[in-house]
Amino acid sequence: MRFCPICGGMMKKQGSKYVCINCGYEEEANIRANSGKSNRIVMRATDRDLVIVDSGERMLPKTEVKCPKCGNREAYYIVRQTRSADEPETVIYICTKCGYTWREY
Repeated sequence: MRFCPICGGMMKKQGSKYVCINCGYEEEANIRANSGKSNRIVMRATDRDLVIVDSGERMLPKTEVKCPKCGNREAYYIVRQTRSADEPETVIYICTKCGYTWREY
């Protein structure tokens, strides 16, 4: 992989030359081949943890509200501004038992 000596952008090979995708700088494909220079990309691990959650597990807040379909008294909820800013938010509920979805304006 080659990088532009002007802006540091990646260079793409087009025919017998490399062209920078950022600034358009061009050079012949064999110019740096014998120059002794090499480009290295160093990637270091970070100390951040990656948490993978089962896709079936809901990560939403819960509240006590009665499901109109099955009568269950617990549901996940999402609050969204679905109308204009001067009107109240819409609360979308998802039953924890049957998965039925309904909203409250």
